[in-house]
Formats: sequence, C-alpha cells, structure tokens
Amino acid sequence: MANDPIHQFHITNLIPIEIGGYDFSFTNSSLFMVATVVTAGAFLYLTTASRGQVPSRMQSVSELSYEFVANMLRESAGTGGMRFFPLVFSLFMFILTANMLGMFPYFFTVTSQIIVTFALAMLVISTVVIYGFWKHGLKFLGVFVPQGVPAILVPLVVVIEVISFLSRPISHSVRLFAVMLAGHIALKVFAGFIVSLSGFGLLGIGGAIMPLLMVIALTGLEFLMSFIQAYVFTILTCMYLNDALHPSH
Repeated sequence: MANDPIHQFHITNLIPIEIGGYDFSFTNSSLFMVATVVTAGAFLYLTTASRGQVPSRMQSVSELSYEFVANMLRESAGTGGMRFFPLVFSLFMFILTANMLGMFPYFFTVTSQIIVTFALAMLVISTVVIYGFWKHGLKFLGVFVPQGVPAILVPLVVVIEVISFLSRPISHSVRLFAVMLAGHIALKVFAGFIVSLSGFGLLGIGGAIMPLLMVIALTGLEFLMSFIQAYVFTILTCMYLNDALHPSH
C-alpha cells in the first residue's frame, strides 16, 4: 500500500456523520479544503494587516497576487468585470493554495478530486448563466449566435455554440483534475522506484539515482504546474464571465 500511487487519492472518513440516511461525514478531503481556506485567508490577512508604505516581502506577494488577478480580469472582461473580482480572486487563491498544500508529503490534494473541480466549474458557469439572464434577459441568448454569421448557417452555429457552452464545466474541471492527478501519480511511481531499488544493496542504490533525479525534476515541474493550473482555471473563468457581461460577440 505504501507504494500504491492511487492510495493517496482515497477518501477516508475522519468524523462519521449520517443524517436521514445521507452520509455527511467529515473526510480528509473536507479537512484539507478547510485547511486551504484557512491558510489562504490567514496569509492574506497577516501579510496585509499592517499595510506599510514600504511593503514587506510577504505584503508584496499579496499585492502582486491582487494585481495579477485584477489585470487578468480587466483584460478579459473589461472594467465591468471587476464586479466579479471577489469570486475570481477567491477561486485563484483557493486552487493555488490547494495545489501547493498537496505538494507536501502525506497531505491530501483536493484538486485531484473531480467532484471538487467540477463543483468549482459549475459555480463559474452558474454565475455566468444567472447573471447573464438577470442583466440581459433573453438577449443573453445572443451568446449562442456570433455576429456576422450568414442566416443559412445560424441553426448549425447555434447547435455548435450550445454544445460548446454545455461542455465548458466538463473541460474546465477535467483539465485541473487530470493534471494534478497525473502529476502526483508520476511522483509516487518514481518515488516507489527509489525505495524498491534501494533494497538491492549498493548496486540498487546506484540504480536509484536516476529515479531520484526524476523525482526532483517532477517536483519542480509540479510546483510550476500548480501555479499554471490555477492561472488557466482563472483566465478561463474571466473569459466565461465576459460572455455574461457582453453576450453579443
């Protein structure tokens, strides 16, 4: 089990809770989602509490994170998109923190669970649909009819656009889930090679150098992918929110 690359993704009940026949148990996934929120919130609060005119390094990191997401949102959805800044910034910090926490040995990576990433994706799409109809009414349906399309092609284009729109939460969630899942499996596999080869004495220890180098390289790559996947999820969220603000395109 120690070398099983899938075991790290198993959900285990920490506090069994059953209400009306439904399982509401507090699991390891629940624990690390709480830890993610607490860690991200504590970091932002502690680094910005003093707000010195000459920012500390940690305050600079917080301010850069704020500006990074704000600029991303303005460029993708315009200045009107800033009304969604709390949502977008919260998503970015949650995913980034969850990804980084998952890099610690024996920690649980909540973004490697498809149900978690799908819930985040559905939150984004639900916000787009609800705000789009609330702000524009039936004109929001213009998101399915690109401007300049010949009338004869409109039915075909509408079908394609509807399918594309409905597939967004799937692609949005699977991308993050798959990358984090695959990366952690690869790390576990090569780490298992190191342990297995080390059991063959001096020759095995020499042979374990290659998988050790791979683990070091993959760890660096995983840290990079942790940030990239948070960025990709956030930039796509900004682009989807642009449809809610400007349904005619």
